[in-house]
Amino acid sequence: MSARISLPELEQYLAKAADILRGSIDQADFKAYIFPLMFFKRISDVYLEEFAEALEESGGDHEFAAFAENHRFAIPGGNLWDDVRGHTENIGGALQTAFREIEKANPETLYGIFGNANWTNKDKLPDRKLADLVEHFSSKALSNANVAPDVFGNAYEYLIKRFADQSNKKAGEYYTPRSVVGLLINILDPIEGESVYDPACGTGGMLIEVIEHVKAAGGSPKTLWGKLYGQEKVLATSAIARMNLLLHGVEDFKVVREDTLRDPAFYTGNRLAQFDCVVANPPFSLKNWGDAEWGSDKWGRNALGGVPPKGYADWAWVQHMLTSARPKTGRVAVVLPQGALFRQGAEARIRTHILKSGVVDAVIGLAPNLFYGTGLAACVLVLRHQKRRDKQGKVLFINGESLLKKGRNQNTLEPEHAKQLLDAYERYGDIDGFSRVVELDEIAGNGFNLNIPLYVAPADAGEKLTVEQARAGLEAAHARATETRSALEAELAKWGLSA
Repeated sequence: MSARISLPELEQYLAKAADILRGSIDQADFKAYIFPLMFFKRISDVYLEEFAEALEESGGDHEFAAFAENHRFAIPGGNLWDDVRGHTENIGGALQTAFREIEKANPETLYGIFGNANWTNKDKLPDRKLADLVEHFSSKALSNANVAPDVFGNAYEYLIKRFADQSNKKAGEYYTPRSVVGLLINILDPIEGESVYDPACGTGGMLIEVIEHVKAAGGSPKTLWGKLYGQEKVLATSAIARMNLLLHGVEDFKVVREDTLRDPAFYTGNRLAQFDCVVANPPFSLKNWGDAEWGSDKWGRNALGGVPPKGYADWAWVQHMLTSARPKTGRVAVVLPQGALFRQGAEARIRTHILKSGVVDAVIGLAPNLFYGTGLAACVLVLRHQKRRDKQGKVLFINGESLLKKGRNQNTLEPEHAKQLLDAYERYGDIDGFSRVVELDEIAGNGFNLNIPLYVAPADAGEKLTVEQARAGLEAAHARATETRSALEAELAKWGLSA
């Protein structure tokens, strides 16, 4: 038996596979090709490993060794890795055929998992390039004996981050920095047996972190099987999320590809399904998100303050997540652009409604430029249907704008920064220049504005605070101008005119 592959060795091996594609495929699309190939090689090697074990157990009975009961996934004859490797021409077509046959043989678990990349485009992927890629993946056995699920899962996460770094602007659609993910999950503190839902799950990082969190607390991740739920609009990204969970050894979960705001996937009758923990980093200020349908939303999400504006879906996500949280145990953590804390109009009405309902637990400001594709400062909004008695009528504000490690293209929230924010949240008290517990009456006096510097200014405020307020005012003014222009265009359209 060959020696186990270490995590650094596996990371290097996977990075080399991506390097082979360089020049043929846009870096933002690497994931659509590398991940399906990697997953195919893994499940093919594991199938052969399971076959060999069953063969030994049965004293050489090949028919027994092929029984479905001996395999996690079915791989129809002629569709194993080495079958595709035997092709010297039309390799993309052979891969595509193997993918579809495997998906059809595993409709409950693998349908659609290989995505919809164009493997037969020889201008982008000539046979020579694909042959190099297949041969590279063939150089190591990726069986369970060689690579433990946790090592493989960690290497997969490494590759997701690597692709995010390379495609920066587009990465915000599917990747949340792991330190931010850890902060959100630690705040929600899911325990054994609880259900967790991410309505904008991207590549599944939040759901993976839930497993790690329960494991670190001494719990059994198996108690979460059947209780992890995700929804993701982009087909390739939802497929990556499913691969991610499978490669981490999770055997029972639901990740559905669909538009959450327009077509939520989880419901019973005419009511949305409800979960213990609801967590997400949805796309910031999504445009054209379905506001027209929201006015008569059959799930009743608009009951939480009305309809958000067409150009800003941020509070629609909050409404959806609150509606999806269980009445007693339900808690929510969501990443929003800080503009959502103070923009006026429809958003202010929703914000006021939600604040008056008493579910807002904390508002945590993050430093600017932490997320791929945007330099905006974000925040974490924490909501609980049932707050502790001593927290009722109060909101904790944390100003973490100075917690960052500066980078050339992007800042990072280091683990020690995330711990500082978590400690302040758990302490739920006043720390000069950093955190403050604020009575709801004071927030009402500010017109239910949640702009963080109104309540907790940095200790060295001075000129810095003025700049922050100016930035906030500029964003608010821009939002109002956008809404005014939309109204003007709508009015002119009635008269057949254009602005």
